[in-house]
Amino acid sequence: MRRVGSWLDRPKGALNHVREQANESRPKWRGEKMGLPESGPGSAAPVGRRLGAFLIDIVLAALVAALFTMPDYPENWSLVAWVVITVVPVSFFGATPGMAVLRIWVARVDGTVMVGPWRAALRCVLTGLIIPAVMWNFDGRSWHDRLSGTIVLRR
Repeated sequence: MRRVGSWLDRPKGALNHVREQANESRPKWRGEKMGLPESGPGSAAPVGRRLGAFLIDIVLAALVAALFTMPDYPENWSLVAWVVITVVPVSFFGATPGMAVLRIWVARVDGTVMVGPWRAALRCVLTGLIIPAVMWNFDGRSWHDRLSGTIVLRR
């Protein structure tokens, strides 16, 4: 029987019921519904590694842009360098330099080996918008992963 809250129920009781329903559909680990292992190679990459890889890529892009703009600040050239550092390696190798350092990579959900330039470019644009990259589901995929048909895995 479905429980319906009323004004007699405390709001907290209705909230607990919603939490119970959410826990029933929540997977035991990220990637379980996609058939990924719980841990180790091939499992969904943790958020900390993904953030760390992103920060490494940003710093690398700023340094590369600074090489070409010295003694001035790189300004928007660091964004151009970041796009190149992100799109080209992910298209062909499945990982940015930061991802390679932290042993994570981008894989297509459909099993195709190469991510490809269009998916990599879409991921890059959506990451630049920030919001699609920080909204996650229970499988460890953000909106930019879901829209591009990819997932970030551990090596």
